[in-house]
Amino acid sequence: MKFAPVLLVLPLTVALSACATTSSGGDAAAPVAKAKLLAGDGAARGEAVVTEAADGLHVVVKAQGLAPGIHAVHIHTTGTCTGPDFASAGGHWNPTGRKHGKDNPAGMHMGDMPNMLAASDGRGEIEYIIAGGTISSGATPMLDADGAAVVIHAQADDNVSDPAGNAGGRIACGVLAAR
Repeated sequence: MKFAPVLLVLPLTVALSACATTSSGGDAAAPVAKAKLLAGDGAARGEAVVTEAADGLHVVVKAQGLAPGIHAVHIHTTGTCTGPDFASAGGHWNPTGRKHGKDNPAGMHMGDMPNMLAASDGRGEIEYIIAGGTISSGATPMLDADGAAVVIHAQADDNVSDPAGNAGGRIACGVLAAR
């Protein structure tokens, strides 16, 4: 019977530790912005989720219905996605005033992200961390007065050409909104 008190205390200890974890304000309280990605004709093309963390913005983009191949993905400076060309989304999010591309000696925009490979079924996914970025506070907020959008381009980003990496037309767009 020496084990009976331990068996009674163990569930209580587990329950209390779970409460302590969720009430400490961990990831459950992190600012989040989401976007539904649409093609110029309004067809669904996936979603983007941006979560603020201590090291920056964690971006996850999941796409569908794309032509197989490599596509540039960027965060654009304006939260408007008027089809069919999505020019309304403006240029790349660039609060630090740099040039375009991770390989540009004067780059890169905060909205520059890695290329995404769409498989033969038209699906693609990227995960990326934008160091130093925030959802809506601090010196480099993504969601400023005119918002922001996630844009998928027709071609790959060459990661050096300014201002947009020769990534081709904008084929999908989603307005980021805080949740």
